Amino acid sequence: MIRTLVPLLCVTALFVGCVSSNPDMVAESTPSSRAVNPAASYTGLKRKVAIARFSNETTYAKGAFYDKENDPLGKQTVDILSAKLASTEKFILLERSDLDAINAERQLTGISAQTLGADYLIIGSLTKYGRKNTGEQGVVSRTKRQTVEAGVSIRLVDISTGQIIYSEEANGTAETESSTTFGLGGQAGFDATLSDKAIDAAISQLVENIINNCMDRPWKSYFLSYDDDAVIISGGKTQGIKQGDTFAVMKRGKQVKNPQTGMMMELPGTQVGTVTVLMTGGEDKNNEYAIVDLNGTVDRNALTSYLIQEIKQ
Repeated sequence: MIRTLVPLLCVTALFVGCVSSNPDMVAESTPSSRAVNPAASYTGLKRKVAIARFSNETTYAKGAFYDKENDPLGKQTVDILSAKLASTEKFILLERSDLDAINAERQLTGISAQTLGADYLIIGSLTKYGRKNTGEQGVVSRTKRQTVEAGVSIRLVDISTGQIIYSEEANGTAETESSTTFGLGGQAGFDATLSDKAIDAAISQLVENIINNCMDRPWKSYFLSYDDDAVIISGGKTQGIKQGDTFAVMKRGKQVKNPQTGMMMELPGTQVGTVTVLMTGGEDKNNEYAIVDLNGTVDRNALTSYLIQEIKQ
């Protein structure tokens, strides 16, 4: 009887040794770190957002031939943030190439920087990045764990005022684990996807606040032209502007220096009229416009002194 049980126990142990686990885990999951749900039904006014710079402030992978302009971690971070913002369908995202084209157009025509371009500017950095391997060695088993930690810092700037309206830093962690018994089981190699997951976990904690800070503020546009033939403002179909839409014309407030912060700030403006959209035109997001009917008094020689603003219900 004993001789029969010994081989049976050995076979059982071998089958147990084949069992392994390889879970992917994202740490620091808070209510604000949930994935942003796509808003395919969103039909409101879209904000133009430019991700101007996302630097890698860590020392990871910075060797003798490191190229700051083509940093893979910095680009990876921008791609993840862009994808999350785009999935909401509440933004028109401008790439660096778009900004270059806009600046060239601005210099050619003499139009102000605020008339063309983005409503908000995102400036960020990867502040922390680390990868480590840990494990536990038992008599017949062995466990190996790979962990990646990432920290991301964000600043959101309102271009119309130059003020930083939101600034925060978040951390994310991603892990994968494998185990073997009697030398059998999963063998965990280098997992490159952990970088994506750690950075994604950090950015997910920031995206909801970025969205709220942008959408809670009124949508803005600017006068492009005002002559006897037509009054034209920036923005068109892709931004959600439709024929018949009515917006407020705001005379911009005075620029003053805040003695508490030492920064320049703009005082609240006053409404001097309204505009109603007659038609929209333009080829793409960079040169769209709307022809409007103006009801009110505007100094056509000082168009940069005015904002076209969404009327909040």
